[in-house]
Amino acid sequence: MKPAEQRIATSVLVIGTGGSGLRAAIQLAERGTDVLVVGKRPSADAHTTLAAGGINAALGTMDPEDSWQQHAADTLKESYFLADPHTVRIVAEGAARGIADLERWGMPFAREADGRISQRYFGAHTFRRTAFAGDYTGLEIQRTLVNRARQLDVRIIDTMYVTRILTRDGVVFGAYGFDTEDGTRYVIHADAVILAAGGHTRIWRRTSSRRDENTGDSFRLALTAGARIRDPELVQFHPSGLIEPENAAGTLVSEAARGEGGILRNQLGERFMERYDPLRMELSTRDRVALAAYTEIKEGRGTPHGGVWLDVSHLPRETIMQRLPRVYQTLLELQMLDITTTPIEIAPTAHYSMGGVWVRSEDHGTGIEGLYAIGEASSGLHGANRLGGNSLIELLVYGRIVGDTAADYSAALGAQQRSAAAVADARDEVDQLLAADGPENVRSLQRAVRDTMTEHAGVVRDEHGLQAGLARLDDIETTAKNVGVHPDLAGFQDLAHAFDLRSSLVAARATVDAAIERRETRGCHNRSDFPNLDESLRVNMVWSGPGNVVREPVAETPVEIAALVREVSSAGKLVE
Repeated sequence: MKPAEQRIATSVLVIGTGGSGLRAAIQLAERGTDVLVVGKRPSADAHTTLAAGGINAALGTMDPEDSWQQHAADTLKESYFLADPHTVRIVAEGAARGIADLERWGMPFAREADGRISQRYFGAHTFRRTAFAGDYTGLEIQRTLVNRARQLDVRIIDTMYVTRILTRDGVVFGAYGFDTEDGTRYVIHADAVILAAGGHTRIWRRTSSRRDENTGDSFRLALTAGARIRDPELVQFHPSGLIEPENAAGTLVSEAARGEGGILRNQLGERFMERYDPLRMELSTRDRVALAAYTEIKEGRGTPHGGVWLDVSHLPRETIMQRLPRVYQTLLELQMLDITTTPIEIAPTAHYSMGGVWVRSEDHGTGIEGLYAIGEASSGLHGANRLGGNSLIELLVYGRIVGDTAADYSAALGAQQRSAAAVADARDEVDQLLAADGPENVRSLQRAVRDTMTEHAGVVRDEHGLQAGLARLDDIETTAKNVGVHPDLAGFQDLAHAFDLRSSLVAARATVDAAIERRETRGCHNRSDFPNLDESLRVNMVWSGPGNVVREPVAETPVEIAALVREVSSAGKLVE
């Protein structure tokens, strides 16, 4: 008997229930455009909820001399000048409006006694421009967006796994997917599709992403629709991820722990940041601290489980309980460890995809008519190092812009051409995986991908290791042809994991291919065989399939913005 297959029609389909997807959906609904949001995890628990530190906008509530131009200059400098200047301008200039939208919808920002939104220093910002809500800003933003979407009666299906974006002659006409609980198939007809399915950091062994999120879905969906991937090798490794327990490896220890005076030591008890950044020490940027920790571990000065020590036990207990309550609680729950008396064992963890789907700066169109990408799925803002607090404001600014663009596109569409062959191909892909009864286990192959990327394309890379990584990925792809997929009474998660594996393999190959081509050290990308920055490589690496990488020039920084680029002191600031 053939599986049930439902047909749904909507003006705009949004894939991804996180902050960027919801912000786009809200804009569409406010415009009166029919919108459907689908995702593979509950919208109340999207990855956006994990963002702790804050959201950037040059509001000038604390430092009146701040400006969007200075925000843009700080962003471009931190990106090692790989960010697109036009994208940066759009985000910096539109940031205040993004904050005002959240305020209007009830976001509980921290405020000064006189009612002004409070802002604090964060990372390499010249002024205080990071608004926040405690140390759970992302959670409050997600709650605010979910509530607003409900007020507008936005349809959300958060048990749908999208397997393919449907196109005919390079024009989008919808998507194909299945319900992760009962296996029901869906053909969704849509004038436009907004891809907001996150990044690819789950393809490393230690990551701040949860188990089945950020598996590279955006990469595979975009690629099969004919789009391209930009700068996949530029991945931010957060310096402080937990090592134990195994099932929580990579869980973040907030950088507030270093911001409040935490000290990093190796197994010999040395405060090793003195060797790497004696001026800023533990308050250095993420890429430098992650590289320092990696080097200590690699050179044999690591802790018993292959990490370094982060120690806050010298701080007053009251400080820890008041300023680091989530860190304290997390370590008690996961390790029964009291951070007021005992140091924490940490190691670098894959944290944020700064590259992603290639998009135009003005509207985040992908070059495939009717297909847009936003949030961590997209690229252009962060370059080789993300400025802390920029990811949350990006999703608000471009969520609004892309919502408007998709609404206009749908309204102007004279007719929609569909393709029965494209639907049949998508259906067959699911059928074949469901029929797969080979001896190989999907979970073990996912682990093999993570081990490969950690070993050969981690914090530090070189030509030999990257080529070995490619060969290993070839082997895993061959083995993956013999997986077994076995849905059961608990649902169709096994099928979802099989698609996750395919996505991870696409994302891993894109990352390694581009990392081979970027023969320099710049920001998060460290090549031990090319330790210096190469000005001729101030380009974006654009990937369109195995072995296909082209260099795309980055636009010049406007003179008035370049004049504001300056060295930023870390004194008295939280790090990124």
